[in-house]
Amino acid sequence: MISIDKEHSVSHNLSTLQQLKSNLDTDFVWGVSTSAYQTEGAYNVDGKGPSIWDTFTHEQKSKIRGKQNADVACDFYNLYEDDLILMKSLGINHFRFSLSWSRIIPEGTGTINQKGIAFYDKLIDSCLKHGITPWVTLYHWDIPQALENKGGWTNREVVGWFTEYTAVCVKYFGDRVKHWMVMNEPMVFVGAGYFLGLHAPGRRGMKNFLPAIHHTVLSMCEGARVIKARYPDSEVGTTFSCSHIEPYRQLEKDYIAAHKVDALLNRMFIEPVLGMGYPVDVLKPLRDIQQYILPGDEHRMRFDFDFIGVQNYTRELVKHSWFTPYLRARLITAPNRNVPYTLMNWEIYPESIYQMIKKFDKYPGIKKIIITENGAAFEDRHHDTIISDHLRTTFLKDHIRQVLRAKAEGAKVEGYFVWTWTDNFEWAEGYHPRFGLIYTDFKTLRRIVKESGQWYGEFINS
Repeated sequence: MISIDKEHSVSHNLSTLQQLKSNLDTDFVWGVSTSAYQTEGAYNVDGKGPSIWDTFTHEQKSKIRGKQNADVACDFYNLYEDDLILMKSLGINHFRFSLSWSRIIPEGTGTINQKGIAFYDKLIDSCLKHGITPWVTLYHWDIPQALENKGGWTNREVVGWFTEYTAVCVKYFGDRVKHWMVMNEPMVFVGAGYFLGLHAPGRRGMKNFLPAIHHTVLSMCEGARVIKARYPDSEVGTTFSCSHIEPYRQLEKDYIAAHKVDALLNRMFIEPVLGMGYPVDVLKPLRDIQQYILPGDEHRMRFDFDFIGVQNYTRELVKHSWFTPYLRARLITAPNRNVPYTLMNWEIYPESIYQMIKKFDKYPGIKKIIITENGAAFEDRHHDTIISDHLRTTFLKDHIRQVLRAKAEGAKVEGYFVWTWTDNFEWAEGYHPRFGLIYTDFKTLRRIVKESGQWYGEFINS
């Protein structure tokens, strides 16, 4: 399943990057990230229950490019050992992956699936055997369908369901897992899944969006407390998607629009966790969230995380628009601005990650920042056993340079994880956009190291 051609090792002039990197202490973390639903496959074997993404891709096929699903995906469930051997061969020693809630507790609450526990036991033990540190994400968008049938994140009971699931994971894996991320990108899974209807479970409207926001914040903090209660010395964080926001024109109304979009995309979840409350001063429609805030929630929705995961891919330019409800703002896409962009139509703008590090670094309650996702999808070029992806390599170099620039200026950034390890299922985009350092042949499941993967391994070990 693995192909490496060392004769075609990538060589780049890295003097500037190496000089920046040489100033780092040895504790700076370099790794790669994945998620359970996007890679594992084995969607209905060994007792696993359906998640909302299993249901969404099977029942709302028209919302997925090519009507594809992740029933097999990368078959990481069966090929994890090969992947870890390959990872180790490249000198990558930190691996971020998520646990599937419905593989561990098929109905979301109640009976534990021991075969699911056994899989993650083997995965974690194999990581440690190969000298790879596991960084575990508890929730990466795949709540069990059984709980969605009861309202999912719109039902306040989800806080109890999630803390029960967290307690199970900590009980079985906390003796070996020392680095935890509670949630992955809440703004994305709540916004796309419970407001726009573009992602699972396909719900729309403020009536779903507002309760899902608040219950997610509560669950994020309560889950973190569960981990710390059992293993006080573990390092507990959570991750946030973010984009540097700028006005499209030098007009006051565009500045106002950009301020609103920044509050929605970048402040919605981090500020309540820090005890600052929701940004209702900027987002007036958000005031209705008050009806879901019960006595005592102001305390429960706060937690002192050991680190914050920042996930950045691009910047957004924002223009005033009377026709956009709630925000009166719209994004001007990169193709419409005639600037370089990726297969996701995201602008290639490396300074965005620098700006977001600096933005989060200003919050006094944030102790440490880890870049838990950064990467790009491009068209890869095939030459026999070589996958040429110069654009991805350049993207990574330019963004890492900006991360190290922020670090050199004193920002509390202490690690960087590439999204992603292998090409995988990219949600509503199906298998079209490939983000991986490793090429996946989805017909044969063969893995081939791309030039970017060879470069990243050489760089972090240089």
